[in-house]
Amino acid sequence: MIRPCYIVIDRESSSGISTRKLIIETAKFNVITAYSSKEAIATLKKYPALDGVVMDAGLEDMPTEELIAALKQLQPKIAVVLVSSPRYVPCPDADYNVESFDPRRLLALLEKLHPEAIAAIEKRNEDLEEAHFFHK
Repeated sequence: MIRPCYIVIDRESSSGISTRKLIIETAKFNVITAYSSKEAIATLKKYPALDGVVMDAGLEDMPTEELIAALKQLQPKIAVVLVSSPRYVPCPDADYNVESFDPRRLLALLEKLHPEAIAAIEKRNEDLEEAHFFHK
């Protein structure tokens, strides 16, 4: 089973990255962390088969629109999820805009984007639980 894999891009000083990573890992997805726009671009060059990007709208090393354009140039179909504060104006270049104060919305969105993977992961978990039950 291949699990979806996302790059999480956030400011290094932010504590939000661990929360976003935890949310994505809760969905049983894989996560690669980038702490700057340049690191995210280099990561996508190295791993072009990634499923998506979850990025902080408050990155300061590159304008949001410029980063999204650079990522889309490398991988035109990659899903870009922009996480922002409630007062932030949504970015039309992002595929999805999510407010940061509601982690359930981010989790629901990621699960909606990968229904087959979620079904396979749930089936695998059920099989493991059943196998563990019978080995007791």
